[in-house]
Amino acid sequence: MTRDGLGSDFNRLLSATVTSNLGDGLRVAAGPLLVASVTTNPVLVAAAAFVQQLPWVLASLPVGAWIDRLDRRSVAMGVDIGRAAVAGILTTVIAFGVARLPLLYAVLFIVGLAEVIADSASAALVPSVVTNKHLARANARLGAAFVVGNQFAGPPLGAWLFVVGAAWPFGAEAAAFAIAAFILAGIGRRPAPVVVERRDRSWLYRDVREGLAWTWHEDAVRLLAVVLCVMNVTFTAAFAVWVLYARQRLGVTGAGFGLLLTASAVGGLAGAALGGRLMEQFGAATLLRAGLVVETIVHVVLAVTRNAWVAGVVMVAFGVHAAVWGMVAATVRQRLVPDRLRGRVGSVYSLLVMGGSAVGAVASGFLARTLGLAGPFWVAAAVDTALLLAVWRRLVPARLERPPTPEHERRTGHQ
Repeated sequence: MTRDGLGSDFNRLLSATVTSNLGDGLRVAAGPLLVASVTTNPVLVAAAAFVQQLPWVLASLPVGAWIDRLDRRSVAMGVDIGRAAVAGILTTVIAFGVARLPLLYAVLFIVGLAEVIADSASAALVPSVVTNKHLARANARLGAAFVVGNQFAGPPLGAWLFVVGAAWPFGAEAAAFAIAAFILAGIGRRPAPVVVERRDRSWLYRDVREGLAWTWHEDAVRLLAVVLCVMNVTFTAAFAVWVLYARQRLGVTGAGFGLLLTASAVGGLAGAALGGRLMEQFGAATLLRAGLVVETIVHVVLAVTRNAWVAGVVMVAFGVHAAVWGMVAATVRQRLVPDRLRGRVGSVYSLLVMGGSAVGAVASGFLARTLGLAGPFWVAAAVDTALLLAVWRRLVPARLERPPTPEHERRTGHQ
């Protein structure tokens, strides 16, 4: 156990998370820039976001069932090796100048599928490497790792490398995933929580059904999943055409686009640093309510402004909200879900959350083409206002900050 009480295995997981998220962050900026260099059609640009979210809809449930029956460290490590290979192939394709839209869609789909597996395994692994007492602090640090790699360092570096040469950011992404896999190899193996009997051919169906049932009967987890699903519909509907919004409405291009993406990371770092203390002081319910208010205001301001500086300031506020909201929701869920169900319940949660992103991506291009690039933000603000009014009274400490009752554990098979 290290001085911070989180342990060496957690610190390795944290290091691997920083590194892999740096790879993801390079693609966050370079991917849309690559797609926008091939087409400026908002429907086709939004489709790139959709194909990356589609695997969450198609594969979340079976992946969650498998995660509960495998060594989660080995799964995360293997996926990072696979992601390094895919990024390497994309680098070669771009370098030879043969990148076409169908090929980009195929690569983004594969990357999305790998992300489903990697994120599910990593989320289920966290409560195995830290104690329940330290979960909030661990999730805050992992949230900071996401912000540093995926939002702060990765996007501007990815945008700058893209300007230097379109293949460069994807080559760097491949290297980042390979390094992350090497770091994960240092984490001790942990046996799978559930073992399948050889002759049990119906286990996958049964396990998926059990995960669905547990999530449905656990009120707090169900509430968070549904709320975040709606929030992701509105967020992705607005931001799937963010690269076109930045270019045509704000007048921001190239490396400036990467800096605009980084604005939310500045707030995200602050949110990750303060999230644990804010949760101790105000509680989960208050922070989740405040987050809904902030997200609604962000959409309104972005619908109105044409000033890149105003948009940047607003994205800083959004970053604070996103980091805190993510940390609080993850901690509430991890404290309630038993180890043997973490993969499956996490997959149901991810299906709703990322499925919302897929729906938003589909809607985004059509809304932007019909209502203009500010239109998706107006729609998002209206839907988030309705969501805020609908769930305000349900986001209370009695629902979010208590352990499952014995009756609930017995009814849902919590052991």
